[in-house]
Amino acid sequence: MISNSVKYTPEGGRIEIRISEESGMQMEDRTGVLKDGEIVYKFVIEDTGIGMSEEYLPHIFEEFTRERTSTESKVVGTGLGLPIVKALVDLMGGKIEVSSKLGEGTKTTILLPLTPSEKKQPDGKQKQEEKDRLLELLKGKRVLLAEDNELNAEIAVTILEEDGLKVEWARDGVQCLDILKKMPEDYYDVILMDIQMPNMDGYEATRRIRCIQNARSAVPIVAMTANAFDENKKKAYDAGMNGYIAKPIDAKVVFSTLGEILL
Repeated sequence: MISNSVKYTPEGGRIEIRISEESGMQMEDRTGVLKDGEIVYKFVIEDTGIGMSEEYLPHIFEEFTRERTSTESKVVGTGLGLPIVKALVDLMGGKIEVSSKLGEGTKTTILLPLTPSEKKQPDGKQKQEEKDRLLELLKGKRVLLAEDNELNAEIAVTILEEDGLKVEWARDGVQCLDILKKMPEDYYDVILMDIQMPNMDGYEATRRIRCIQNARSAVPIVAMTANAFDENKKKAYDAGMNGYIAKPIDAKVVFSTLGEILL
């Protein structure tokens, strides 16, 4: 809904978002009743955009429908956004109401029953302390990075070395295997393995490492790839990998993944 407000509000317009905790009485006319512990939250998105006509409003949640004014605004769309929003709100047991006036703007009100989390959320100081503890435990770990793209390799090396890990770079699967075999069996703590590399890809390199007849075969291997589909993950694990990091790499994800595997 916010995205729609941004799309259909001309430059110089206004978009206002308000969130508040409401009384459960406002949900009485919805299907079902509030469950124990649920709290109703109201989300209001109001803009001064192009708006919609009164004639079109009854049809806004119908699939593949768009008012002529929205198509004239040159904004690309399928007419599925609002029906999907309505379906999600219904699935969550909520309510959605839209009011609008052509040329003046649109106001959307969403009521959702939500259950407060019982888990205490860590504050900023606690999160930083947890990160510091993780980095202290990972400091000094030896990483063999297999990555054919020089820029990607430079970014990964910088992220890891800035926080105390020791990194060596192999430019493809063949070089990764050669470097691994030349060093002592327990030299590397983990291999970060790109999937798509020339000469030998990450899958094949991993399979060959797992066939080595010594302790090197057990080194943890984490895939690093832009292919983040489930079939790619399955293929990585089937090849013998221990973890999976999607590109572009996020330092927080890298360190949390390394922590899960190495600590």
